[in-house]
Amino acid sequence: MGTDGKADLKAVFAAGRSPGCYSSPIPRLTLILYLCRSIMNMNIDFKKYGDGLVPAVVQDNDTQKVLMLGFMNAEALQKTMKEGKVTFYSRSKKRLWTKGEESGNFLELRSVTADCDHDTLLIKAHPLGPVCHTGADTCWSEKNHSENFLQYLEGIIELRKKSSPETSYVASLFARGINKIAQKVGEEAVETVIEAKDNDEALFLNEAADLLFHYLILLNAKGYRLEDVTRILRERHSG
Repeated sequence: MGTDGKADLKAVFAAGRSPGCYSSPIPRLTLILYLCRSIMNMNIDFKKYGDGLVPAVVQDNDTQKVLMLGFMNAEALQKTMKEGKVTFYSRSKKRLWTKGEESGNFLELRSVTADCDHDTLLIKAHPLGPVCHTGADTCWSEKNHSENFLQYLEGIIELRKKSSPETSYVASLFARGINKIAQKVGEEAVETVIEAKDNDEALFLNEAADLLFHYLILLNAKGYRLEDVTRILRERHSG
């Protein structure tokens, strides 16, 4: 793999995106090679326990919520890396088991890391539905949304834009296109500036909230999230 390919892949995982969401799609073979090299560098000790299995903690890549605990052998990890869907070894079924193979609620792989003893895995993934067999978001019956409200709000915007424009304000903005969304951001920015010149705290904060909300909609319409902007600010700060 060339240096450019490694840099692209690091950027993908740093942004918490799947290759399909990245602006320059990465060839699947390149992704597989990168992940396989990651496994080799981890030196996972599958022989530490008598059954050849290691615990695999699954965490939502976006919300950071712990979703479930499973077990993997070497074959399960290889299948996970190759197919991009988290696969475990089922101790009850005595076979490999891909999460979601019956329900469709797959766990899309984002990254894999080993702990300091090389005998436990941390799997970061994107769930395509409830994770627990009970229908709960997680196996601890927790709601799987970010403690970061702005990130949570981005998720709401993503859901609302798929609604009917007749019943959802957000969907109606998306239906009218990028020009209307950009215009709305401009209008809210002007209103925020006007209120900033006065001393009415409530009006200013409400206009600022409107501006931020519509800015998040604009980012979504352009295919970005607030974390993409935050990453640039971090790079500027570190530079």
